[in-house]
Amino acid sequence: MAEPQAAAPGKRLTGEQWLLLLCLLGLTALAWLTLLRMARDMSAPGGMADAAMAGMIMPWSPADALLMFAMWTVMMIGMMLPSALPMLLIYQQMLRKRMPTPQRHLALLLFCSAYGLVWAGFALGATALQWALEQLALLSPGMRTTSTALGAGLLLVAGVYQWLPGKAACLEHCRGPLHFLLGYWRPDVLGGWRMGLAHGAYCLGCCWALMGLLFVVGVMNLLWVAVIGAFILLEKNLPQGRRLSRLCGVLLIGWSFWLLLG
Repeated sequence: MAEPQAAAPGKRLTGEQWLLLLCLLGLTALAWLTLLRMARDMSAPGGMADAAMAGMIMPWSPADALLMFAMWTVMMIGMMLPSALPMLLIYQQMLRKRMPTPQRHLALLLFCSAYGLVWAGFALGATALQWALEQLALLSPGMRTTSTALGAGLLLVAGVYQWLPGKAACLEHCRGPLHFLLGYWRPDVLGGWRMGLAHGAYCLGCCWALMGLLFVVGVMNLLWVAVIGAFILLEKNLPQGRRLSRLCGVLLIGWSFWLLLG
């Protein structure tokens, strides 16, 4: 298998990279605007929050399930896309040197689609978990757990996971885009799809436990959504990201015990 040449670290962005960057930032902004609109609609009179406040635990209609799945999917785009930008920009730069225009655009599109598919799968699982917790009366109208034990358990799992080797391995693949591309490079157009799935799997392995915190602080608490998304971005890109990850683990474990003892 022929390996791609490493991109020059200090090189300026090309015109294509600027276009990709602007498109991805625009998509991120659109995701956040959609989340704001959804949060407003859910809290409006007659919305889902009103029904929950009235103590009505009702089976979800297909429209409710689709809405929740869409909410989780849009949320994953808004939270995870910024941290994937370095990977996508470097991948595009490598494609530019090795494929003609039509093929490299398709390969990049397949990479992005496969990465998004992984997180859409997570969104589907999160939707199912939310439904189960709601049917068990374990979620408040703000979509946060009403069980102290469950909340403390989610915090403890996320905190401990920050210290585990599996987290460290996934984080290293996310922190080193060039290292990942050199190790997983596939030269053909369909290689973009396979590489996108692999990167999405590492990204999911890095962040799944942190996403569980949304059931503690409120699924549609957009301030906490932004905080978690910003932490993931810093964890993956700061030179001290690994230490930051472990420090976060300590804080989450402490929060868990404080919640139980409090």
